[in-house]
Amino acid sequence: MIHTASLIHDDVLDESDLRRGRETVHQLYGTRVAILAGDFMFAQSSWYLANLENLEVIKLISQVIKDFASGEIKQASSLFDCDVKLEDYLLKSYYKTASLIAASTKGAAIFSGADRSVTEQMYEYGKNLGLSFQVVDDILDFTQSAEQLGKPAGSDLAKGNLTAPVIFALEKEPKLREIIESEFCETGSLDEAIELVKQCGGIERAQELAKEKADIAIKSLQCLPQSDFRLGLEDMVMFNLERID
Repeated sequence: MIHTASLIHDDVLDESDLRRGRETVHQLYGTRVAILAGDFMFAQSSWYLANLENLEVIKLISQVIKDFASGEIKQASSLFDCDVKLEDYLLKSYYKTASLIAASTKGAAIFSGADRSVTEQMYEYGKNLGLSFQVVDDILDFTQSAEQLGKPAGSDLAKGNLTAPVIFALEKEPKLREIIESEFCETGSLDEAIELVKQCGGIERAQELAKEKADIAIKSLQCLPQSDFRLGLEDMVMFNLERID
């Protein structure tokens, strides 16, 4: 519910008309209803969270809601900023995506009665799985069609949200900076920018980053005994990477 609420709010902030090929809530019912629907889902999830009656988990998941807001602020404050660092991108990705997964995997470990060293490793697993997932999502924004994405291809770049493939490409192609800083004022400039990202190795370097985070996630699972459950967690990491094959 927390994740769904964040997506409803994200679509309003990003002025997105489509998600997974379907009209967004604010497109169907208006911004007011969308915001209220997202708020209701956050409130409802908080009620369920309180009923877990585990203070450590309540604090853990409550932090996620704060992180969502921090991520949106970081993103909004760096639109069309060609000097954004990879570390800033990863921090924003942690706030907007990885924080929830990390808190969820750690919370599950806490409820399982695992010791603190295991719960911390499970947090690292979720964090790095989340970062890898976000990088893969950002790669797909350049490599898949609008039909596959369920939204216009290159939509993040069009809105000035510079993701890993763009950050890497900017290191090699000065012309890309000029196009982005002009905010795609010329016809065809967005398509040109997308091609430059592909030609300058931005996609390949982003793939390496996704694999790096995936490897850290799998390594974190060494705290668990070999079992079908551990294999399932490893498969989840590999399934994410397979989305870009």
